[in-house]
Amino acid sequence: MSANNTKQFNLKHPLAFERVDESEDENFYNDPRLVVHVDDHFIGTLGKYYAQHLPPQAEILDLMSSYKSHLPASYKATRVVGLGMNEVELKANKQLTEYVVQNINKTPDLPFTNASFDAVLNTVSVQYLTNPVEVFKEVGRVLKPGGIYVVSFSNRMFPTKAVRIWRDLLEAGRVRLVQQYFEDSGLFEPAELYEDIDARHHSGGILAQLFNAKDPVYILSAKRK
Repeated sequence: MSANNTKQFNLKHPLAFERVDESEDENFYNDPRLVVHVDDHFIGTLGKYYAQHLPPQAEILDLMSSYKSHLPASYKATRVVGLGMNEVELKANKQLTEYVVQNINKTPDLPFTNASFDAVLNTVSVQYLTNPVEVFKEVGRVLKPGGIYVVSFSNRMFPTKAVRIWRDLLEAGRVRLVQQYFEDSGLFEPAELYEDIDARHHSGGILAQLFNAKDPVYILSAKRK
């Protein structure tokens, strides 16, 4: 379904994209984290979404990539380029055919020619973008016309590196915020929302619900105009 909430956020507010930790991102991401940052429920849901929505044999850019790209094992891409911050993590990602080490908060310009990719993925990292609209414009530039940009997130984050506007919003507000990133870039069709937020089993009492909690899944995707 379309994410059609009309609320607009002031993305030009001087504090909107501040972080608790404003030190160099390279320092924070210097130590490799060879782990996944969401649970099996999220990973399985996202994999099914990719299988249903990514074009076959696509050329893919995995933006803000790391140790895993979460493409389903059955999906065969022609090319998967990872762009991320930690070379050890990128080297360990077996789904990548090549990679680039780049801090897109510092350098939003993507090192690819126009219309290079059929799909761009951003998995559980959009909350760390300090220049999101500029990055979304760059994604639009490197996507082929009709190509798809898929942004997925849950309720997890590194709180010291997530931007303030993200930290201050509830989950529904974050969905609307990402939709606004798409809109403000001016390069995408209206974003479609898929969500799986049945994050708890509704039986067994409060403790059972807490221990059986699953990561909520939010996926916003839009095609390049």
